[in-house]
Amino acid sequence: MLIILSGLPGTGKSTLAQKLAVRLGAVWLRIDTIEQALLNSKPDLKGRLDAMGYEAAAALAQDQLNLGFTVILDAVNPVEESRKLFRQAAINTGKPFFQAQILCSDKKEHRRRVQERRSDIKGLVLPTWEEVEQRQYAPWPFPVFQVDTSLLSPDEAAQALIERLHAVFSQTLETKQA
Repeated sequence: MLIILSGLPGTGKSTLAQKLAVRLGAVWLRIDTIEQALLNSKPDLKGRLDAMGYEAAAALAQDQLNLGFTVILDAVNPVEESRKLFRQAAINTGKPFFQAQILCSDKKEHRRRVQERRSDIKGLVLPTWEEVEQRQYAPWPFPVFQVDTSLLSPDEAAQALIERLHAVFSQTLETKQA
């Protein structure tokens, strides 16, 4: 199964993805890590990454899905084109996918998170609050499961997503003790 997380920076996607990866024994693919590795190896790509990180993540996801792993994809996924790219990776492997939008509806809390967070990826420059506010993020053309991290702790958000996965898919997801 491919779990596709989307949402603006600072909403809690990576925190949620980490918790899910541990609880599900899943592979966590993080766009920030992939894109920063590309920049570290070729600094002249700065400002020109375009879809490279997303394409790499989709290829890695497909490899891991083919091996039978559950994969959690952690990316802003701001437009339908990127969302479709990841859905297609799952379709190509014959595996199911699940899409979730991670949001923080409390604007003051979202701003605080963006302003106070620190990168755990060497060399990654995190966006400012102004950059997050100005970021293009297209609305979904159809309903997707939403997790509002201003209302739930990271553990509660992970549990809510796991419960939804259980409800949507007849197969039982194997979870590990937290």
